[in-house]
Amino acid sequence: MHQKKTYQLLNIVTINVVAMFFSCYNFILLFKRPTCLSVVRRCNSYKRFLVLGVLLSMLMSCKDNFNDVQNIGVSENEPIGVAENINLKHTDSGRIKAVLISPKMLDYSNREFDYYEFPEGITLDIFDENNNKSVVVADYAINYGKTNLIDLRGNVRITTHKKDTLFAEQLYFDSDKDWIFTNKPVTFKTETDIIHGNIFDSDTDFKKANVLEPTGNITVED
Repeated sequence: MHQKKTYQLLNIVTINVVAMFFSCYNFILLFKRPTCLSVVRRCNSYKRFLVLGVLLSMLMSCKDNFNDVQNIGVSENEPIGVAENINLKHTDSGRIKAVLISPKMLDYSNREFDYYEFPEGITLDIFDENNNKSVVVADYAINYGKTNLIDLRGNVRITTHKKDTLFAEQLYFDSDKDWIFTNKPVTFKTETDIIHGNIFDSDTDFKKANVLEPTGNITVED
């Protein structure tokens, strides 16, 4: 379908260029006829401006049609690339900070605010400075390229290296600041407590984990 649209637009560009070329050519020939010499002498400067105007009009028309060719697919909100079984590593000063694994990635880096979509979910391994690993899983995710912010949605679950577990419907991971946060309801389960709340934020080490606006707290007995 895209190839057919591209072929049609290229035909339009070609026809416009040819038509405008002959129009310009015939216009110049008209001023070279003997019967028009006297007019040419009086209007020589006007002729130059007119020819220049025709050429500029032709170039603008070609540019518009070329832009139409470039925008095929973009207007239909389609990705410029699709990758399967991906394994992306985020590093800082040679240290691996996160590893993102997903069965499918859609590349929307052609957008003004570029992003990458993971419609079939992801597994995100996060490593602290001591190389301890916490694992995040979600049914769906978007990675915003300019901000390095990952938006995780649907049955989000974090299991820390301390065996604490966080459950949420939506969660954000800021890989630049090593910070996890959400303003959606969460359940945070530790070895001693099960805490329900409406807001959660924490560093990736989970040393500064906070459940705000708590709606319930259950102490787990041994």
